[in-house]
Formats: sequence, C-alpha cells, structure tokens
Amino acid sequence: MKQRSKLYRSRCANLDRSKNYAFADGVNLLKSMPTAKFDETVEMAFVLGIDPRQSDQIVRGAVVLPRGTGKTQKVVVIADGEAAGAATAAGADEVGYQELLQKIKGGWLDFDILIATPAAMKDVRTLGRVLGPRGLMPNPKTGTVTDDTATAVQQAKAGRVEYRCDKAGCVMMPVGKLSFDAEALLDNINTAFSTILKARPVAVKGQYMKAATLCSTMGPGIPLDINVKLKEK
Repeated sequence: MKQRSKLYRSRCANLDRSKNYAFADGVNLLKSMPTAKFDETVEMAFVLGIDPRQSDQIVRGAVVLPRGTGKTQKVVVIADGEAAGAATAAGADEVGYQELLQKIKGGWLDFDILIATPAAMKDVRTLGRVLGPRGLMPNPKTGTVTDDTATAVQQAKAGRVEYRCDKAGCVMMPVGKLSFDAEALLDNINTAFSTILKARPVAVKGQYMKAATLCSTMGPGIPLDINVKLKEK
C-alpha cells in the first residue's frame, strides 16, 4: 500500500469521502487544510459519460478564467505582416516566422502557448513531432490558430486554459492557485464547470456529467455535488 505523507494525512482529517460537497463548501474545506511550502495549483477533474475512442465525442477547447490562473504564461506567435505587429502590441513574448520555426525545430520549447495564423500552419505542422507530444501544437478548437493574434495573446495572458479529455473520458483543468481567496476560486470553478457542461458533444447519449472533484497539487480529491449545479442550468 502506498504510504501517504504526513501533510496528505492531515489534510484528509476533516474530509468526508462519502459526502459530495457544495462548490462553496468544497472551496472552504480546501482553503482550511494545512498548507504546503509552495503555492499549489488548484485543479478540477471531471468524469464524463463519453467514449473518447469516437472522434465525435472528444471534449476539447479553451476557456478564459475570470480570475486568471495565477501563472504568467509565456506566449509565442508564428505570424508575419499585420498579424505579427498586432501580436507584438498585445504583449506576446516572442513573434516571428521562419526564424522562430527554425528555433523550435532546433529544440527550443521555452514557452507555454504557441499561436499561429492559418497561413502559417502549413509550416507549423512540420513541427508536429516536436510540438504534439508536449501539447503545444496550435489548434482552431482552442483558439490558437487565428488571424486575430491580438485577441489570442490577450486571452492567453489573461488566464486562458486549454482542456482535453483523456483516454478514460476525464478532463482535468487548473482553476487557480491555493493562495487565491475563496471568492476568486469559486468564480473560476463555476466558469470551468459551465464550460465543460456546454462542451457536451451532440453524439453523447445518456448522462454526460458524472462527477467532479476539486484538489490541490498535493491534496486529496474533494467530491463535489454536481446535481445542484445541474438543476440550476
């Protein structure tokens, strides 16, 4: 049996695993737990009634969290002309075309988000083996393939989060930092929940949202009461 740390055990002391917590109560419980020595990321995990083996049941997209992520994103844009100028003005960390493509091809991956114009994608796709495994390949579904580079950069800097279901039909999404106050976390959590709910593929039959859990990097999962939220929608 896996030996849990003293911190983890202490965090479980007031957690009732048989209970599904209201969102606000879950946040308050999370905030009341003993803290680690660093500012942990807070995540939500969703269990969905989808079959990710079917292409028409993939859940994927992006959302801008209203209170941000607590992390400064390094954004790189592959573009030229007016789109490049707009990206620079919007605050992109690096903007370019061929020189950036060569830099990435050479192994440089010191960035969090890569944005490209549709015209540039014919060249960006040649870097699929480098970008794909790291989840950095631009995609229209997540808003990272666009001619409106200024808006894409602004959203990325403001707290834009990408999500995608895994092979088990689950989605995990960061919703802030443990240092956020309860209200900020709750705003982000409600936005994340609504986003995943609206992302329901048309092909999915039966129950779509099965469960949701809240946790910090080194903490236990707190089961959330999704039924109340579903009735509100």
